[in-house]
Amino acid sequence: MTRAQRSITRLSRRRIAIFAAIAALSTTAAAAEPLAEKIVLRDKPKPLQAVQFVDGEGKSRGLSDFHGKFVLLNIWATWCVPCRKEMPALDRLEATLGGRDFQVVPLSIDRGGAEVVRKFFAEIGIKKLGMYLDVSGDATRKLSVVGLPTTLVIDREGREIGRLIGPAEWDEPANIAFVKCIIVRGDAPQAQKNPEQDTTTSCGGRVVRFPAGSTTEK
Repeated sequence: MTRAQRSITRLSRRRIAIFAAIAALSTTAAAAEPLAEKIVLRDKPKPLQAVQFVDGEGKSRGLSDFHGKFVLLNIWATWCVPCRKEMPALDRLEATLGGRDFQVVPLSIDRGGAEVVRKFFAEIGIKKLGMYLDVSGDATRKLSVVGLPTTLVIDREGREIGRLIGPAEWDEPANIAFVKCIIVRGDAPQAQKNPEQDTTTSCGGRVVRFPAGSTTEK
């Protein structure tokens, strides 16, 4: 990493830390708002840059490793109060929906590394979530993360279809149903007779447009 990149990373971390501190003041109210009302869904899937990180065993990983399933990529840190509070709910979401078609990927930006995250997971009894770390700040730069927690909904082809800045009560029945709806309805353009045709449906009482698989945002 060059000196300029290190400088940008430090500035990004400061901005993210400030955002997290502000968000912590309104965590309860923000998290309680239904996911369907606050998540930003894209009109067209957005291709993502290749992001590299490591897992809990130190093995090199990337978003491409999860192609073929829907991913809820949660970018967080142990020093982020809203992140800490929502992690058990993300664990329960993974327990409920995780499998062949869906996975929650919590990506920590803690510079303390795996031991810091492993200790925190043990303290709060995380059972289903994997451990992923981005100590370099590669993900925050390439994914344009401005605050924590930031969660991206990524489709089977590795494209961003939705983003939430701030916490959520991920294991609330209505929110689980909304995520499940996105998974099922997101496959509709490929399953129908004309896969080039967009589909429109309702998830969580909100009209959601799922573009055809070949349509992407630059």
